[in-house]
Amino acid sequence: MRKQLCLTLVLIMPVLMQVSRAQNQDSLTIRKLYSEALTNPVAYKNLEYLCTKIGGRICGTAKAEEAVQFAKKVFEGMGLDSVYLQPLMVKHWERGKKEVATIISKKKGRKDLHVCSLGTSIGTGDAGIKAGVVEVKNFDQLKAIGKAGIEGQIVFFSRAADESRINTFESYGGAVNQRAQGAMQAARFGASAVIIRSATTAHDDFPHTGVQHYTDTVKAIPAMCVSTNDADLLSSWLKEDPSLKLNMVMDCQNLPEAPSANVVGEIRGSEHPEEVIVFGGHLDAWDKGEGAHDDGAGMVQGIEVLRIYKALGIKPKHTIRAVAFMDEEIAQRGAAAYADAAKKKGEKHIAGIEADRGGASPWGFSIDAPDPQLNKIKSWKPLFAPYNIWFFEKGGSGVDISSLKKQGAPVIGLVTDPQRYFDYHHSGNDTFDKINVRELELGAAAMAELVYLIDQYGL
Repeated sequence: MRKQLCLTLVLIMPVLMQVSRAQNQDSLTIRKLYSEALTNPVAYKNLEYLCTKIGGRICGTAKAEEAVQFAKKVFEGMGLDSVYLQPLMVKHWERGKKEVATIISKKKGRKDLHVCSLGTSIGTGDAGIKAGVVEVKNFDQLKAIGKAGIEGQIVFFSRAADESRINTFESYGGAVNQRAQGAMQAARFGASAVIIRSATTAHDDFPHTGVQHYTDTVKAIPAMCVSTNDADLLSSWLKEDPSLKLNMVMDCQNLPEAPSANVVGEIRGSEHPEEVIVFGGHLDAWDKGEGAHDDGAGMVQGIEVLRIYKALGIKPKHTIRAVAFMDEEIAQRGAAAYADAAKKKGEKHIAGIEADRGGASPWGFSIDAPDPQLNKIKSWKPLFAPYNIWFFEKGGSGVDISSLKKQGAPVIGLVTDPQRYFDYHHSGNDTFDKINVRELELGAAAMAELVYLIDQYGL
């Protein structure tokens, strides 16, 4: 038995030593990824320019086109193997002049509210809309009141995000349907307009915009959101004076579709150039703020992964590709264009990674993949542990890469600390000064590490 044990050791020792050397090399390379990210604030400077020089950049607008050209210029300055635009047509909605909403009450007086139009909403015309207000919490209450109580009135959807939820994305998910579908649902009962409580856990004076949807079978009516503080005020005034009126004036309009583009940069793989690891975030952002957390941060983090590879001279085995997606906020045309192009080219994506949860401290990754691939990523947890990356769970990925799942690719989302994200999301509060440079850099480095390990070992 001693001879057999010795023989076994002789046979497996080279294998163990090879594994150990590989792990040591991985650890050294990964440490370099983080060092490069943390000592060269290029991503932070790119984000500063995007936010403070360009600002809000909803698709179809001149600001969105300026952002496309900026991203292309950044890619072209990195010495990549390929940089190109992926053309697409997008919807074009303009906010127009500042929106106004005023409560007029015989008992309480007058009060201007902090409001803004919801994306794709029609305007009210110069005269505005003045009507009574019917407050509801959900679509069932709307239906129960019916046409007799709603026709000609302004419907006020006042359901608050559930603050008892630990994960603020769950809080948002529980409130956002009234923003997305409220106008459509209220119009079925003859409402003249809707005003909707902002989908956020924050209590402040920032109205949070976002896309809302119409249907061809129901008349389109104006839709605006109101800050959480003023939603509470409107609700309290209605209790004291149910006959109060609300005057809404909105100048927004939908214009003919406009040309735009995704911006793509890549480093070709040295061994498997036909296999792609794609990552990035979306370039477009709502016009009320600067789009720092949503999603300038994710977009520059994707670019940063390529910059780190170039700076360290790492030659990937597979093609690694960053995409600045256009039109995530309105109709996801950029995501569709990318997936269609990949299918037509016959590209094989071995992974897709999206950063669209803000630039806060990274926790890890949400993974939409079969268990064998999920477990393989989990097996790398010890290599992430020194960098406080600990979250590796089955879950969603991101809007812009989700279509790649249909083509057989595992899709993954960067998960960040969610507690402050919806303080900023879709609001005038989403500005560059809310970004911490180290948190932004750590998120980029975590993405670079995951790309490195997938490139080395596959999924």
